[in-house]
Amino acid sequence: MKIAISTSVIQRGQTGIAQYVFALVRALLPHTTRHEIHLLVLEEDQSLFDFARDQVRILPVHEQHRPALRNILWHQLHLPALARQHGWDVLHVPSYRRLLWPRPCPLSATIHDLAPFRVAGKYDPLRMFYGRVMVRRLAQRQDAVIAISENTAADIRSCFRLPENRLHVVHNGLDHQRFHPGDPAASRISVRQRFNLDQPFFLYVSRLEHPAKNHVRLIAAYDAFRKATGLPWLLVFGGGDWHGAPIIRAAAAASAFPHDIRFLGFVPDTELPDLYRAAEAFVYPSLYEGFGFPPVEAMACGCPVISSTRGALAEVVADAAECIDPLDVPDLDTALRTLATDETRRRQLITAGLANAKRFQWDVCARNTLRVWTSIAATARTPAPAIGPRHPGPIGMPPAHE
Repeated sequence: MKIAISTSVIQRGQTGIAQYVFALVRALLPHTTRHEIHLLVLEEDQSLFDFARDQVRILPVHEQHRPALRNILWHQLHLPALARQHGWDVLHVPSYRRLLWPRPCPLSATIHDLAPFRVAGKYDPLRMFYGRVMVRRLAQRQDAVIAISENTAADIRSCFRLPENRLHVVHNGLDHQRFHPGDPAASRISVRQRFNLDQPFFLYVSRLEHPAKNHVRLIAAYDAFRKATGLPWLLVFGGGDWHGAPIIRAAAAASAFPHDIRFLGFVPDTELPDLYRAAEAFVYPSLYEGFGFPPVEAMACGCPVISSTRGALAEVVADAAECIDPLDVPDLDTALRTLATDETRRRQLITAGLANAKRFQWDVCARNTLRVWTSIAATARTPAPAIGPRHPGPIGMPPAHE
C-alpha cells in the first residue's frame, strides 16, 4: 500500500498528538518493506522526522500553511490534489481538527478525544464551534475512524453517530526503551543539575491549560498539604503555556508557598524519563483525557501515580493509581498526603504501575492500524454499484447523492 500521513497538527512536536505521530511512524518503519509511507510535513518540522528519513518519503509543506485556518484550507483544497497526484491508497489524518471533506482516496483519521463536547471552555468559541459542529459532519466523510480508547469510541458513538463498521479502537503504545525504571539516584542528580530541584517533589506534566488540566485545584490541594504536613515538598509543572496559562501562574503566585511551585516550561522528550524517576509522585488531575500518556509514562519509570478517572483515565490507569475526584480539592489533598507518608501504598502503586504500563505497546498499535488501512484500501478496490456521479460540495455541505 501507498500510505500518506498528514503531520501538520504536531505543533512543533510539543503536544500529545505529536508524541502519537512520532511513535506511530517509528512503529511503522519495520513495515516499510511492504508499504510505502509518505509524510506530509511542514518545512520547519522536517528535522523532527530525521529518524525516519531513510525509510519514508517526506513531502514538505510550505510554512505559509502552518496557521490554523490556512492549514484547514490546505487540507481541504490542496491535499486532495496531492492524493490524486501520488496515487495514495490511504490518506491518514491523526487529529479531528483536519479531517477532509473531499474523498480523493480512502480516508482514515485518529480521534484522540472529543474534549469540545465534554469540557466547557476548553477552547475559544470558534474552535469549540468547529469541534462541535463542523467535525461532526466531517467525521461522517471518513472511511475509518480510529479511537485511541474505548472511552473515546463511546464519545464518538454518542456525539457523531458514526456507523459501527467505520469505528475502530486501537490503543496507544508506550516507548519502553525510553520509559523504564532506570537508576532513580542518577536521575535525581541529573534533575538537580538541570532543573535545580533539590527537594522531594510532586510532578505534573501537561501543557498549562485552564480549566481543562485543572492546575488551579491542584495548587489549592498542595497548599492544604503543605499547611497540614509541614513537609517541604515542591510542586513541579512541566509544560508550555497554553490557553489560560496566566490564570495558572496567578494561582501559583497567590499560593502560601509560591517559591516552591516551579514551572519548567516545555520539557524535551529526552529529559522526561529522568523527571519521572526523580519525582516522589506523579499527579494527573485532568478534567478529561482521551487517553493520557503522562501517567502511563510515569508508571513505566517506577513513579507512583495520583490520577483523575475522567474521560479515558479510568480505563488507562486501571487499578494502578491512587484515583481521585479532580473537582474535590480535599480528596486531592488526601491523596498527596498518602503518597508522601505511606511507604506501603507507594510500593503497591509502583509495582501495579509497572505491570499496567506493559499493556501498551506501539508495535501492536502499528499492526492494528495497518489492519484498518488495509481493510479500507481493499474495500475501495472492490467495484461498487453505479449510483451516478459524485460531486463534492463545499465544506460543511453534503455532496450530491449522499
